[in-house]
Amino acid sequence: MTHLMILPVIIPMLAAAWLLVNHRASIGRQRVWSILSTSLLVALGVWAVIAAQTDYHTYWLGNWQPPFGIVLVLDRLSAMMLLLAALLALFCVLYASRGSDREGSHFHALFQFQLMGINGAFLTGDLFNLFVFFEILLLASYALLLHGGGRARSRAGLHYVIINLLGSALFLLALGILYGLTGTLNMADLAVRIAAASPDDQTLLKGAALLLMVVFGIKAAILPLLFWLPRAYSASSAPVAALFAIMTKVGFYAMVRVLLVVFGLDPTQPLNAGVFLWLWPLALATLGLGAIGVLGAASLRTMAAYLVIMSSGLLMASFAMAEATVLAASLFYLLHSTCLAAVFFLLADLIGRQRADGYDLLSVTAPLTHRWTLGTLFLVAAVSMAGLPPFSGFVSKAWLLQNAITHPHYLWLWGITLIAGLFMIAALSRAGSGWFWKPEPFSGRQRRKLDPARVATVSVLIGISGALALFAAPVMEYMTATAGQLYHPSAYVEAVLGEPATITGGLTP
Repeated sequence: MTHLMILPVIIPMLAAAWLLVNHRASIGRQRVWSILSTSLLVALGVWAVIAAQTDYHTYWLGNWQPPFGIVLVLDRLSAMMLLLAALLALFCVLYASRGSDREGSHFHALFQFQLMGINGAFLTGDLFNLFVFFEILLLASYALLLHGGGRARSRAGLHYVIINLLGSALFLLALGILYGLTGTLNMADLAVRIAAASPDDQTLLKGAALLLMVVFGIKAAILPLLFWLPRAYSASSAPVAALFAIMTKVGFYAMVRVLLVVFGLDPTQPLNAGVFLWLWPLALATLGLGAIGVLGAASLRTMAAYLVIMSSGLLMASFAMAEATVLAASLFYLLHSTCLAAVFFLLADLIGRQRADGYDLLSVTAPLTHRWTLGTLFLVAAVSMAGLPPFSGFVSKAWLLQNAITHPHYLWLWGITLIAGLFMIAALSRAGSGWFWKPEPFSGRQRRKLDPARVATVSVLIGISGALALFAAPVMEYMTATAGQLYHPSAYVEAVLGEPATITGGLTP
């Protein structure tokens, strides 16, 4: 059973290799291979969540003993992220298989390579291998962003590539500093050595930590490092943009993992070490900017991109509070916001296909077919995303705001979150009324068919929001245990290194 841990990396790698070697195979065979691979990842995600509820699980490649070998670590957080990524990827590949994958070559191979990088980033217990998996998923995302060509995608891709290349350079610089000071890049071993570091090394360690926060801030799209995201996500094809909804969560995951394990942030000392003092105000500013972007978006795809930015801001603000109960609530919100952001990207494509002009522009009224079906899907998704009952958006935000009361500056989070929610409701109401009430219907000869497979894919993905609300109690229990595990890094270190360890502080203020 231990060898199952490496399969989330191996399966998409082998699938991508097969698809590249057999690139002349029919598109039908490529779709079957890609869907089968992604379905296996869903099954592995379910296994991971079940297995992670008992204890940490480690896998040492080549059986090299710690801390010298490459290690994969499975805990509650990585298991949850594996399952979320696999489920989202399955919906995206099913949607893409209805024709979007024909826009360019090697779609399914690139899709599998991206899943390999995402899963590897969630499982790795080594900072250098985190960099490697980041590069794999980024290289695949570069090509997926440009898939199908076009001037808009090329311009957006250029900005996306440049900012992420800068992030990669900073990542390597931070790794060089850490390795030079500690002689290791294994996260557990780093935690022990940083906790015991001499005062003379504190300045360089803080510099390395700040560089890593900048790198992860780029991935997570935090001010002022987010301006690449709206154009890149809105220019991508619908299934690619939907998969990209989890990319910012990879940055959030990496920040949580590195901050709590490697640098040993003590929950009793909020915003320890001074290195992370910038996270709280910038996260709130990101949330506010995302809300303004949603209100001023010119298309549903752009609106969905700003919804991703809003979710990143709220996640980072809750994490900056440095409290386990708030982090648990934010993890619940992470599940909700990722699925719903993906829904809006797919809905934008569905609506555009049924409009006379073929676009999802908000400012232009055009005849629209199947208004009742699309309007119902949009209404349910909008209600959930805006945080209104009875869906998961309301449950997650209510739980988050309730737990945030214990923080001394909770009024800032409450105020900005509620105002951002009001902006979101206004923007979604305006979009819905413009699309589904004002336009004249098509004539009989102009009426377009609605793909039932695409509608079913979006409907089931929306249904996850209802399922999260329906099973909120067990999900909350899992998230609470996950947050408690994250704020107890000694257990992580002991599981990886195989010896008792006490990590109480990390960097000093």
